[in-house]
Amino acid sequence: MGKKVIVKIKELIDKNHISLRELSRLTDIRHAALSELSNQKRQNINFRHIEKIADALDIEDIREIIDFEKDYKK
Repeated sequence: MGKKVIVKIKELIDKNHISLRELSRLTDIRHAALSELSNQKRQNINFRHIEKIADALDIEDIREIIDFEKDYKK
């Protein structure tokens, strides 16, 4: 069992009371890319996207955006 990096998009939009589409508008990140991140469908994380999300939502701690979870597939 290993670890998997997850991007906590769903938690962020809930906490900030915005939609995925609004986050896309605020960050200038494609809605489809945010949706893939939200659903853990992306294999790679673009750190520029993480920076844009942090800027748009005034986040100081990267742990609010990304985290580890257990990967039972490994």
